[in-house]
Amino acid sequence: MKIKGTFLDEISHDIPHQNWGRLEWEKDFAHMKLIGINTVILIRSGYQKWLTYPSKILTTQEGAYLPSVDLVQLFLELSEKHGMDFYFGLYDSGRYWVNGNFQKELDLNKVLVDEVWNTYGHMKAFKGWYISQECSRKTDAIINMYSGLGNHCKSVSGNLSTLISPYIDGIKNISQYTSETNRSEGISLQRHKQDWSEIFDGIKNAVDIVAFQDGHVSFDELDEFLMTNKQMADSAGIRSWTNSETFDRDMPIKFLPIKWEKLLKKLNAAKRAGMEQAITFEFSHFMSPQSAYLQAGHLYNRYREYLDCLK
Repeated sequence: MKIKGTFLDEISHDIPHQNWGRLEWEKDFAHMKLIGINTVILIRSGYQKWLTYPSKILTTQEGAYLPSVDLVQLFLELSEKHGMDFYFGLYDSGRYWVNGNFQKELDLNKVLVDEVWNTYGHMKAFKGWYISQECSRKTDAIINMYSGLGNHCKSVSGNLSTLISPYIDGIKNISQYTSETNRSEGISLQRHKQDWSEIFDGIKNAVDIVAFQDGHVSFDELDEFLMTNKQMADSAGIRSWTNSETFDRDMPIKFLPIKWEKLLKKLNAAKRAGMEQAITFEFSHFMSPQSAYLQAGHLYNRYREYLDCLK
């Protein structure tokens, strides 16, 4: 199992910003390319009032701040230069859908998708869409929002691929704002299967790829959850990737690069489950040789040794 894609986290919600410019991003794309990464996914184009590109929609309607650099343009140019596919992450209001107003989140993003496609849709590297609103359970109108967003993205762009990366409501589903690392009980496999069978049935024509985050359950539970996720997605005709997180959820400090043995264990579990490929959240902070975290570069070296062993 190889990591073929990574998220790009430039709306730093709970991870420190690295203050990179074009030069640093250029180097990072080269590091990604060297280990076989061929897909980059913008984790979100905006969060609350912070943006990655100068959106007229969001600066006008949401009072968002005008960014100093158009990172979407930059990432598309670097993707094209390095032969990578770019997935555009939608806008997360951080307030509408989390407070139950799923329709407002849907309507705002539909207008945003039109704006983005008209601005960047001509670029060769633009290959798909990432629906950035993450969920773990069948709550409220999540199915309608996912299907509405996915269908609109596909209709605007000539049926480009759509991706979601949900999480499992496991024992490690803990707020980043606490030093706790786990809770006494997580969702049962049976209830998880019930929720996601219904979700997949409702979004199967709107979402093409699912990449569940792999860090919210214990290592002892991981195999059975990954296998169940793969079986459910297969039944719905949805492709299965795995989001193999490269940060550690077992530390009271949120968040640091993961121990290599843990990452390897998760990659092997994904292989046993039959996942198509792995993507990660996320290379630049937790795996890059130029990350602000020194141990990220060591993780990069261990992963390169792993790739050498696979040859």
